[in-house]
Order: sequence, then structure tokens, then C-alpha cells
Amino acid sequence: MNSSPFLHKQTFLHMSPHGSMSTEAPPDTGFIATELRGAAMRLHTRQQAPKEGEREAPVQKEPYVPTHMDYLRFLVDSRHVYEAMEEIVNEYSDLETFRSTGLERTKGLDIDIAWIASEYTDGEIPEVGEAGSKYAENLKDIAKRSIPAFMCHYYNHYFAHTAGGRMIGKQMSSLLLNKKTLEFYKWEDLNKLKETVKGDIETMASGWSREEKDACVEETMAAFSGGGAINGYLSGRMSHH
Repeated sequence: MNSSPFLHKQTFLHMSPHGSMSTEAPPDTGFIATELRGAAMRLHTRQQAPKEGEREAPVQKEPYVPTHMDYLRFLVDSRHVYEAMEEIVNEYSDLETFRSTGLERTKGLDIDIAWIASEYTDGEIPEVGEAGSKYAENLKDIAKRSIPAFMCHYYNHYFAHTAGGRMIGKQMSSLLLNKKTLEFYKWEDLNKLKETVKGDIETMASGWSREEKDACVEETMAAFSGGGAINGYLSGRMSHH
């Protein structure tokens, strides 16, 4: 098991939402591609993003092999955060465009959590941990303060899951679930969903003041930290509450 690629304590601090760009496409000059992406890429290591990463990769130690309960804790906390995001989107009229986009994850996670518990943990489902509860509360406070700031978290969290999150899902599936693909990692026409939602974020951002755009970009580190804390269940940093 030690030869597996799992899971140095810093390997999945955050799941990047930023894939490589086609060399044939014209450069994207929108807010996401320039300001939000730029802020996020600066937080990547050179290993994660050789051309744009600015952080040094941590020294590799003995990889951690997650258990079924580790993964279940990760899914339970993830569900709590996605539920908070859905509640925020449903509460604020400014976010009406982002209701029922198809990116929502809570229903799929309900199915996955129940299945893993029945198959692997004798029906035991852990309570939401500190990582999930703290980040969910932070998101609600951020939304009260600034919708543009909240949108940084919305963008980074949802879109990271469609990129690096899927890689984590494949690894966990191979390691723990006999290669079963969970509902958490299934979307209908993901590329179209991403294009539509990114377009809606760009439209919203086009009406923001410079101060509001700055408020959005300045939340990037907090977005990485919030997601990274939940990923800690898979790297041995947070095996227990």
C-alpha cells in the first residue's frame, strides 16, 4: 500500500478549478480568467502548476492511506458546506441566477454517504466535523458582508471539485470502493454546466465596482484554506474530530 500515490499531508491542500488552456483559443480577458485565476494559481506549488505556481512543494513524507471512515468524514463535511452554499444562493436575490444550476452536490452526497455507511462502516455516519462546520459558518458570514467575496468561494469550491476533486474521487474509488464512481462525481453535461455558470459569474462581475472585484479576489486564500481543511481527512491531518 505504501507505493500508492496517497496522500502526502499537503498534496491536496486544495483542488484547483483551473485546467490548462487551449493554445489555439484566443486569450480570455474576463474577470475569472485574469484576476480570479491569477490569484489562485499563485497559491499553487510549482509541482501542481509548473508554469504559474509560486509556492515550493513540501518535502515528501511517507504517504497516508485513508480509511473508509476518513473518506466518509470528508464526504459528510463536504455535504455540509455544499448545503450552506445552496442555502446562501437561495437566500439572496442577487444570487438567483445560481439556483439549480446542476452543479449542486447535496443530493448525490446523501446517496453516497448512506451507501458507504451501509457497505463499509456498519451503518455509522459521523457527525459534521470542525472543518465543515467552521467553513459553512464562515461562508454565511461572508455572504452577509459581501456577495462578491462569497462568489470567490462559490467559484473556487464548485469548480475545484470538477477538476482536482474528480482526481481525488478516482483515487479514493480505486483505493477504497472497488472503483465505484460515486454520485458526488457525476454531472449531466459538465462542460456545458461549467460554461454556463462561468458566463453567469462573468456577467455578475461586469457590474461590480473595483472595490467589489478586489473583495472577491482577496478571498482566494480563505477559499483554499476552507477547502483544504476538509481535504485534511484524506491526508491524515484530521482523521478524528
